[in-house]
Amino acid sequence: MNLTPSPDTETVLRILAAMVAGMLLGLNRELHGKPTGMRTLGLVGLSTAAVTCAALALDHENHGLTATVGNVMQGVLTGIGFLGAGVILRDAPGIRVHGLTTAATVLVAAALGVVYGLGQWIIGTAGLAFALFTLVFAGGIEHRLRRIVLGTDTASEAEAPGPETARSKDASAPVP
Repeated sequence: MNLTPSPDTETVLRILAAMVAGMLLGLNRELHGKPTGMRTLGLVGLSTAAVTCAALALDHENHGLTATVGNVMQGVLTGIGFLGAGVILRDAPGIRVHGLTTAATVLVAAALGVVYGLGQWIIGTAGLAFALFTLVFAGGIEHRLRRIVLGTDTASEAEAPGPETARSKDASAPVP
């Protein structure tokens, strides 16, 4: 019995894996009330995997010329930067930047799409696991380390007096 999937089935599985990876990352962002969610990042993963699979098929038809895949990867990762930039916000000029983690998650979803599109199952699964670990646990680790090293955390910094805190609470209030 041959358990090796057909090339078409393999392609569908690659695209599906990339979409599911994006959706899992998006679920984390959605649960945290961020501007991207399961649908957005699922579509990012799906689209990048589909384009990568198409480029691989084209390269295979052209007897292994790999310039197409490299160009697609470069174009995808450049273009995805613009989508990621759209979720980065500032609450006042030069004060606080929000959305960097979500923008990075968009990039990760795109990268996983490319990786799964290339059929790199181990790399894709490891990348997804590491990304989810980072999204789920790194914030808590960061806050604990901040308390240990600096004797403070984000909540106590927000209450501490200072020019940045005063401006972020009320942009029109004079800074002491």
